[in-house]
Amino acid sequence: MNKTVKIILAIVVIVLLAFVLKYFKDSNSKDITEYKVEEPFFTSINTKAVATGKLNPEEEIELKPQISGIVDEIMVEEGDIVKKGDLIATIRVVPNEQNLVSAKSRITTAKLSFENSKILYDRNKSLFDKGVISKQDFENSELSFRQAKESFHQAQNDYQIIKRGSVSGGNSANTSIVAQISGTILEIPVREGNQVIESNNFNDGTTIATIADMSKMIFEGKVDEAEVGKIQEGKAIKVVLGAIQDKEYPAKLTFVAPKGVEENGAVQFTIKADVKIDLESNIRAGYSANAEIDLENKDKVLAIREALLQYNRITEKPFVEILDGENNYKKEDVELGLSDGINVEIVKGVKEGDKIKVWNKASEDNEEEGKKGKKH
Repeated sequence: MNKTVKIILAIVVIVLLAFVLKYFKDSNSKDITEYKVEEPFFTSINTKAVATGKLNPEEEIELKPQISGIVDEIMVEEGDIVKKGDLIATIRVVPNEQNLVSAKSRITTAKLSFENSKILYDRNKSLFDKGVISKQDFENSELSFRQAKESFHQAQNDYQIIKRGSVSGGNSANTSIVAQISGTILEIPVREGNQVIESNNFNDGTTIATIADMSKMIFEGKVDEAEVGKIQEGKAIKVVLGAIQDKEYPAKLTFVAPKGVEENGAVQFTIKADVKIDLESNIRAGYSANAEIDLENKDKVLAIREALLQYNRITEKPFVEILDGENNYKKEDVELGLSDGINVEIVKGVKEGDKIKVWNKASEDNEEEGKKGKKH
């Protein structure tokens, strides 16, 4: 091996050695990552429960006919504002033939009885005037005559009711559907010509129209069993409508159900609240709504952002990393208090002035410095 080859091999060995040393040095070295830190602060924390539900009128009634028939005329439209006693619709009676024949028969029978009683009355009156019969006998015949006359008129009235739905017509007739309260017509589920059924002990009857007082609205929703124990009737809440999200309406809790209902594996309790509606809002029945209910409030408590918390994988206890010297952090177990989902109260483990590591996001400035080659 000549001298030139030896020199070349020596140079190659030196280069390889330098490369290996650099590789191990780079592998064993690590950029310093400096994290942002935050300090605990004093703030007010309040927890809220959100109940989902709907906004409905407090007073809503359904108008039903008192007699079966066909809708003859509808006087209003959905959305109209009516007053108590206004005529809503009229019903045309379609009489049952069997009932009509029976009513006619009763008229004939009552008429015969009436005519016979009149003959006896006239005869006894003549005899009483002549002193032939006693006053008691005359009064008995007079009573029979008056009873027969009343029965005859009653049979005629019954016939007219079966045939026309009323005796004299007018707003008091069974064929007239009138508003029972002042309010807004929400729904008219029938149309002219539809057949309707009367409301009685065995049938709810056909709904002619639904009326509601839109000035008095209530929120009906449900809350989870974990939160229902922290709310009580009389509490002030806020209601946000799905259709008007930029406005909150004050409300007062009036009802909390004493019994829950299981839904999708969770027990839900129904709540109701009176909602104060201003006259300028165009509120409609059935709007979806959310009620915000304050559960707990604490003022001037030491807190941190909940994002700063870390949890032990084994014990699942929360802890934070507090700056202890330059680029050195120590773990500190913490005891938590009230939380609103963003900030959490620190009961124990952190004091004012501590610098807590923002563990899930390094500072952009520090990342740039790390790129410049700062090493351990």
